[in-house]
Amino acid sequence: MPSAARALCLSLLTLLATAPQAAAAWGSPLLEGHGGWSLAPAGGGRPSFYAEGTPGTVLRDTVSVTNPGGKPVTVRLRGTGVRVTFAGAGLRVPARTRADVPFTLAVPAQAAPGDRPAAITARSDDGRTVTVPVRLRVTGPALSALTVEHVAVHADRITYDLVNRGTTVLVPTLAVRADGVFGRVLDRAPRTLPVRLAPGRRLTLDEPWHGRPALDAVDVRLTVTAEGGARDSAEVSARFVPWGAVALGAGLVSMAGAGLVVRQRGRRGPESGPTTASEGARAELTGAVR
Repeated sequence: MPSAARALCLSLLTLLATAPQAAAAWGSPLLEGHGGWSLAPAGGGRPSFYAEGTPGTVLRDTVSVTNPGGKPVTVRLRGTGVRVTFAGAGLRVPARTRADVPFTLAVPAQAAPGDRPAAITARSDDGRTVTVPVRLRVTGPALSALTVEHVAVHADRITYDLVNRGTTVLVPTLAVRADGVFGRVLDRAPRTLPVRLAPGRRLTLDEPWHGRPALDAVDVRLTVTAEGGARDSAEVSARFVPWGAVALGAGLVSMAGAGLVVRQRGRRGPESGPTTASEGARAELTGAVR
């Protein structure tokens, strides 16, 4: 190889070898041009946060904001998916500095056992956003329980509340039965409701009932079940009276009674008159005054 070419190769190798050190010495200008600050779990070596605890537990960790650039950067921290409280949500990180920010993460008191997605996000003044995932695992026994409350019968429907009293997400199944004076008037087999009931959640639902009895006294019973052995039932009594027909009947009776009175008065009309001398005198006196 000619000496000139050999010298050029040695120069290129020297440049490549010293480029990383030069970049570090000058504050990584390539990263700075792209908003080079970063967000990561403190301590290094963790691609994401991992937290585990029972419902109601408060967990602690630290997040690091690193600014390798030559200018200060201001970021704002926030948590998503769960309640996260930072020692300082608004943070100004000087040039070539790493800031470690402690935070607490509260496991929801009504959270169901299992994995729950969450994240910690930092946003700088120029709009750049960096997010680090949080893998939250809620521990504790899986309890399946629910209650049926506030059952009421309306003109064309039955309303009720379902409450998840356990720690697991429930997909409830509903059965409806109504017994009247002369036997059963409604019998609906169990069917799965199109809802997912999270732990601690209350949901108001209604069951349509078209063609209910016009005149009857019924006992309505709702039975709800779910996976894991959850079961509850509630009952309410209702009286159905066709008030329009009752009012019409009462009106006819009143009209018939009025007609009877008129007929009785009409029969006694021709026989009415003074029956004694004093009554005749009072009649004459009244005529004289007119």
